[in-house]
Amino acid sequence: MEKRGWIVFFGAVVILAVIVISGIDRSPVYEQESPAITDYKNAEYTIDGTVVKLENGVSERAAAPGSETKITTRYFGNEVRKDLDLNGQEDVAFLITEEMGGSGTFFYLVAAVRTNGGYVGSHAYLLGDRIAPQTTESGPGSSVTVNYADRQRGESFTVAPSVGVSVRLVL
Repeated sequence: MEKRGWIVFFGAVVILAVIVISGIDRSPVYEQESPAITDYKNAEYTIDGTVVKLENGVSERAAAPGSETKITTRYFGNEVRKDLDLNGQEDVAFLITEEMGGSGTFFYLVAAVRTNGGYVGSHAYLLGDRIAPQTTESGPGSSVTVNYADRQRGESFTVAPSVGVSVRLVL
């Protein structure tokens, strides 16, 4: 009889726990739904592992905590609009630049993927430092081709870019 009493007791505790848990309102009152990003120039992009939030196409942040040196990320352009993720909505691929306080200007290709909740930024693909962008074109399927001029291997950055390069990327 003692064993049966424990089984009944634990069964009652389990039933009571299920009733209490099912009656709890699990909607988080402390979380607010984040607003939809309706402009890709205000989305977040990941550059070399760092999340960068553009605001009106620009981001400025300290190079290191307490540093006066700023890293400026900026919308450059050369947009291509197409459905990159094949979800039926138009996405945007474009170039951004990043300046880190030195003489270099690094160019990246990013994509802003349109979802029902707005734009979601991609990881950035480094094209090069102090290149001369030419065109960005829609490629086959979900690809984009970026054409730009670069320097020959080993050439100084003081030499103007003169070597044509085409890079085809797929989201």
